[in-house]
Amino acid sequence: MSDFPVVSTGEKVTRQVLSDHPDLMVVAFRFETEGAIGALHNHPHVQSTYVESGSFRFTLGDEERVVGQGDSFVIPSDVVHGCVCLEPGTLVDCFTPRRDDFL
Repeated sequence: MSDFPVVSTGEKVTRQVLSDHPDLMVVAFRFETEGAIGALHNHPHVQSTYVESGSFRFTLGDEERVVGQGDSFVIPSDVVHGCVCLEPGTLVDCFTPRRDDFL
C-alpha cells in the first residue's frame, strides 16, 4: 500500500503515487465512470502506460487508439496525450524522470 495520498485529477478520476525515485515514478490513475476524462496534456517525461483494468480511448499526438486490460504503450517526451474512459478501470503509469509536480 502506498503512503502517498489519493488526489482528485478531475471528475471521477484520481491519482496515487505508488512508488518513486528521482529517476522513476509509478502512479495509479483510477477512472470511476464511463466518460471520465484524462485531459489532453504534455510533459517532458517519457511515460509508459499499462492498462490494469477497464478500457480507454487514447489520443497520442495525431493518433487515436482504444486500449484495454493488459495493453501497454510508451508515450515519448512532449507528445500531447489524453484519454476518455470507455469502461471504468485503472491505468498504471511510469514516468522517467520522476514527476516532481505529483509530490
